[in-house]
Amino acid sequence: MKFQLTGREKSELFGEGIITVFLLLLLNMSCYILLNQWVESNPGLQNGIFLIKMSLAFGPNDVKVWSWSWIAATIMLIIDTVVVYWRLMRRYRQMQLRHIIAELHYISDGHFDHRIPFQLHGQMQRVVNSVNALVDASVQAMDEERRIEKSKDELITNVSHDIRTPLTSIIGYLGLIENKQYQTQADILKYVHVAFLKSKQMKSLVDDLFEYTKVRQTDTPLNIMQIDLGNMLEQLGASFELEAQKKQMTITVHKPETPLMMDADPEKLARVYNNLITNAFKYGTGGHNIYLSAHLVDDNTIETSVANDGEEIPLTAQKRIFDRFYRAEHSRSRETGGTGLGLAITQSIVELHHGTISVTSNKRLTSFVMHFPVHYQQVKD
Repeated sequence: MKFQLTGREKSELFGEGIITVFLLLLLNMSCYILLNQWVESNPGLQNGIFLIKMSLAFGPNDVKVWSWSWIAATIMLIIDTVVVYWRLMRRYRQMQLRHIIAELHYISDGHFDHRIPFQLHGQMQRVVNSVNALVDASVQAMDEERRIEKSKDELITNVSHDIRTPLTSIIGYLGLIENKQYQTQADILKYVHVAFLKSKQMKSLVDDLFEYTKVRQTDTPLNIMQIDLGNMLEQLGASFELEAQKKQMTITVHKPETPLMMDADPEKLARVYNNLITNAFKYGTGGHNIYLSAHLVDDNTIETSVANDGEEIPLTAQKRIFDRFYRAEHSRSRETGGTGLGLAITQSIVELHHGTISVTSNKRLTSFVMHFPVHYQQVKD
């Protein structure tokens, strides 16, 4: 929207111009009278001006300047025009600034969806753009702060809920022993065993929660070194071979024949694959194969994936699968002892390596695909 002055401002600007012109006319008359008296009182100056007039000629017809007053009047007129223009533009800029300040006050009153709508010229437009950009950044920061606060509340709620369930069981079974509500020694052993399993479940949750909060920090130190990703996948496949046999599954590794070198923290990167392979064992219902693969996309990027031919992940679950404490199937996750933090930890570690992770799933294959830079570069603030 083009900037427009109000009727009152136009009148104010017109009045400013009239007053300026009037004052300049008075000043010009005063200067002319003083100059004229000075010339008339100085015969030598009169002769000098006459000689100058006779020596000056303008145009093809050699037009002479017959009066010095015309030269003085012309000079004064040029100066007056510059002064009037400067004064009016200065007042016009002040009015524009006044409108900008009024818009800022309106926004500061809580109208954060409002932006300065009018278009100006030159430096004033840069001011408007800067103000609008600042408001956008402030709104985004407030939204992010509210999101983080909500996220913290959800984290506390989820942790409290997940800890309360096994803790209630532990207290209940130990309470039976404390109150001697058992028949035989076997009952005591049974109650203690259940309490022990629930304690391990709580420890697993606390460990995952600690790991999650640690890797979520952007300044988490990484022990970066050059590793051969292909060899790492082979070692991981071998380490899970026994568990795969128990699950009647086969782990297959696809890697290039030449070394696949990249910069990474080997311990944390191994945690990524451990989480994904463990998830394939737990939730790849009906699957018989787990595929680990890695290859060089270009000189700067490596693509690697962990896939299984188990049950398809619903599309709605795929969109939220990296959210902490999210479980695609709550009951099944409870039975398998999942905390709901594994994939959130995985995503955080991948992002610490400046990589990305995504999931695709259909009836044939469920794949977690990651892209990593070959060379890790520390991001500076």
